[in-house]
Amino acid sequence: MKIFILHLCWILSISGIVNGQFKTDPFLEKILLTDQDSILQKLMHQPDKYRIQIIYTKIDRDADNRPVFKNYYFHVGRDFYFYPASTVKLPLALLSLEKINLLHKPGVDKFTRMKYDSSFSGQKELMNDSSSETGYPSIAQFIRKAFLISDNDAYNRMYEFVGQQALNRRLHSMGFQETRIVRQFMPLTESENRHTNQIRFLNNKGKLIYLQPPAFNKDSFQFSPVVKIGKGYLDARDSLIQAPMDFTHHNRIPLEDLQQFLQIVLFPSSVPDSERFKLKPADYLFLYRYLSQYPSETPYPKYDTSEFYDSYVKFYFQKGGHLIPTNIRVFNKVGWAYGFLTDVSYIVDFTNHIEFMLSATVYANEDGILNDNKYDYDSVAIPFLYRVGQDIYQYDLHRERKFKPDLKTFQLEYEHRDPADSRPSIKDVDN
Repeated sequence: MKIFILHLCWILSISGIVNGQFKTDPFLEKILLTDQDSILQKLMHQPDKYRIQIIYTKIDRDADNRPVFKNYYFHVGRDFYFYPASTVKLPLALLSLEKINLLHKPGVDKFTRMKYDSSFSGQKELMNDSSSETGYPSIAQFIRKAFLISDNDAYNRMYEFVGQQALNRRLHSMGFQETRIVRQFMPLTESENRHTNQIRFLNNKGKLIYLQPPAFNKDSFQFSPVVKIGKGYLDARDSLIQAPMDFTHHNRIPLEDLQQFLQIVLFPSSVPDSERFKLKPADYLFLYRYLSQYPSETPYPKYDTSEFYDSYVKFYFQKGGHLIPTNIRVFNKVGWAYGFLTDVSYIVDFTNHIEFMLSATVYANEDGILNDNKYDYDSVAIPFLYRVGQDIYQYDLHRERKFKPDLKTFQLEYEHRDPADSRPSIKDVDN
């Protein structure tokens, strides 16, 4: 009996279930380790050092074109912290649209003009937005900017609209208990992050049609476990602190939750009504467009495409030329900061009739110093994610499917820039 128990423990440890920390499927591990790329091999054999987590979501369709999802994991652990960076913009976009819909205020929708007042210390007014067609901010414009090139101010403004209390309560009620979004991308104190601005919604003549008062979150948070990373960091005065950086009070989203956010919005029928965001059909179409549209296709904002090229936020296809094959569209959200690089994607090949989801995060910071803007994105993290993306794409391209998927839901009409548009292009963005 003792020998049997020891043998069972050995089997469980191989599949990563014994201590509950990591999940690894030999199937996915084999696909990736077959690739002899030197960077991929180096990182795959040191998953703890590079804080790697990967989820490949295989999608099969039944005879009625209904999708069936199967997740395969490499080194995925809900308690294995990674800094989510700009991936938090995905749930904030969904929550912003949901809140707009639930307001039920005549004349207020995602395109309505907005003005942000300063209601507490650290807050900044926002009265105009030169990147938009109207010259004013709106929820729609924030989502465009957040998805197209990962604009940070767009995230801050959605955070301020939804409010710290409401956004966390809503996510927790949907079952995302371990997700915590408590910080804007500004140097604010914990108290300042709890306060959000007064916001005014205006009609096209500039008349006030709805005023959202400032808010304060009184809810407490469970900041555990303690998370410290690296061997040193630069503080606010650029002084080197010889100690790990503390991420305990930072934003937190397990990779499995990010994968679920994307699946819920792309395939809402795959979850019960109670687990969906309250969105309208036009909201889904809007989200699909800007999760997959390129800066080069977008007139508002008009980004400089030499800086913000087509694969700028499409890491699984970011190598060599900046163009993505015309038969492929990537619906995704990425994030990068403090050496962490994350990409949560749904990838469609319309020519070959394939689809899959791929979510991965990696930490590339060889010197161990954080907050110094010296990370190994270009030499380590992006080449790694590129190889992961291409390996899974090649596997999915050649695997057998019982039923060919009908992908017309994701074949969208995209915008086009006017070649005669002489407006200056946006070159410098905080993202």
